[in-house]
Amino acid sequence: MSTVIIEPVGFRMLPALNELNRAFWTGGANGQLLIQRCAACRRWVHPPTSACPTCEGPVRPEPVSGRGSVYTFTVNAHQFHPEVDPPNLIAIVQLDEQDDLRIMTNIVGCDPGAVRCGLPVQVLFERHDEVFYPLFAPDGGEA
Repeated sequence: MSTVIIEPVGFRMLPALNELNRAFWTGGANGQLLIQRCAACRRWVHPPTSACPTCEGPVRPEPVSGRGSVYTFTVNAHQFHPEVDPPNLIAIVQLDEQDDLRIMTNIVGCDPGAVRCGLPVQVLFERHDEVFYPLFAPDGGEA
């Protein structure tokens, strides 16, 4: 699998990087979606936190496959920010590694009407200096 890194096509609100979230937001520089994983119980943990919420074990970022499926989504047809043109496809993607491992993101590279719950998707990254914003596109041209 070859990870796609794209240049920004418009405005995006970027995160403030800190010790807990830095790996998640910068892993795309190496083509990796990095999600924290507990060293003790091996559960994946997202959003980033200082300890495993299940067993309180230590967590560290590890790469995931970047594959998943659309768990739920909405098409935002209203302009919520002056620099962001609608429509925006906002989704929660369930990653393949764990049934309850989900991240909020945007779906790109397809018509909003083609998105459905269960749609297989693959990560790609939008580069903003040191932040590599994870986005998802249909996997295998299904949309």
